[in-house]
Amino acid sequence: MTDLPARRLLLVHAHPDDESINNGATMARYAADGALVTLVTCTLGEEGEVIPPGLAHLAADRDDSLGPHRRGELTAAMKELGVTDHRFLGGAGRYRDSGMMDTEQNRRPGAFWSADVDEAAGYLVEVIREVRPQVLVTYDPDGGYGHPDHIQAHRVATRAARLAADPAFRPGSGAPHTIAKIYWNRVPRPVAEDAFARLRATAPDVFPGIAAIDDVPGVVDDAQVTTEIDGTGHGAAKTAAMRAHATQIAVEGPFFALSNDLAQPLFTTEYYELAEGAPGVPAGTREHDLFAGLPLAGATRTDAPLAHAPEADQ
Repeated sequence: MTDLPARRLLLVHAHPDDESINNGATMARYAADGALVTLVTCTLGEEGEVIPPGLAHLAADRDDSLGPHRRGELTAAMKELGVTDHRFLGGAGRYRDSGMMDTEQNRRPGAFWSADVDEAAGYLVEVIREVRPQVLVTYDPDGGYGHPDHIQAHRVATRAARLAADPAFRPGSGAPHTIAKIYWNRVPRPVAEDAFARLRATAPDVFPGIAAIDDVPGVVDDAQVTTEIDGTGHGAAKTAAMRAHATQIAVEGPFFALSNDLAQPLFTTEYYELAEGAPGVPAGTREHDLFAGLPLAGATRTDAPLAHAPEADQ
C-alpha cells in the first residue's frame, strides 16, 4: 500500500512546453504546497519549429530528432517547477506530434490526431486509477486554438475521466476512480487586453512583433472564467521552466515569443473554467483554489505503488 498526498492534480497536455506556458505557476504552487502534481504529455512535439539556429538541424525536415531533445527540455522544466511525476501517454514516442491542422503530418502513422480515442484514453485510465486525482486540467473542445493535438488531448482526457470511473472498464487496471472537478485552461479577455497594453507601452520592441490577443489560446469573456490561481510567488519558477523549453520559447522579462517572434505576456496568475464538478464558492464569485469545495480529510492509500521518478514514461 502507498500513501498518496491529500491533494492530487492531473494535467493533460499535447506537447512539451504547453504545460509551462499554460499552468507553470499553478503547478509550481501546488507542488510546493505538497500536492501530488502529475503531468501527462501526449506527444514529444516532434513537429515543432526550432528557434535557436544552432539547433535547427533537430527539425522534422532535417534530422527529425527534435522529439528526444524536447523530452530533455521537459525534464529540465519539471525540475524548475518542482514536479516529479511526469509521463508520456502510453510511453515516450507512442504518439507522434500531428503538426498543424490539415497538413500531411495529420495522417502519418502514429500521429496523435489519428489515434483511436478509446485506445489512447486507456493509457490515461491507468494513470488516473494509480494517482487518483481529484482535479483534472486540460483544454476545451477546440484545444484552446484549434491545434489537432490539443483537440485530441481534450477528447482523450475527457474520455479517460469517464472510463476511469466505470467499474466495467478494464477491471484489472486498478480500482475505479471518479475525478471530482475538470477544468479548462482560460485567459479572461480583460486581463489579456491589459497585459498587451503594458507590453506595447513598456517593451514594444522586445521581439520583432507583437501577437494579437486572439493568438493567445483560451482567451474568453470574463464571465466564463470561474477560477484564478495566484502564482505570482512562483513566477520565477514558471519563467525558468519556459526558458528550459529553449527550442520553442524565447523569454525576455515578463514577455515571451514562440517561433513566430511575436511577443506575448507571460501570465503568473493563471485562469480556468470549471467544466465539470461542483464549484467550491458561492455563485458569482471566483474560486482561488482548484480543490475548493472538495473534502480533503487526509492522505489516500492505494494498492498501486507510485513507481514514477521524473520522466518514468508510462
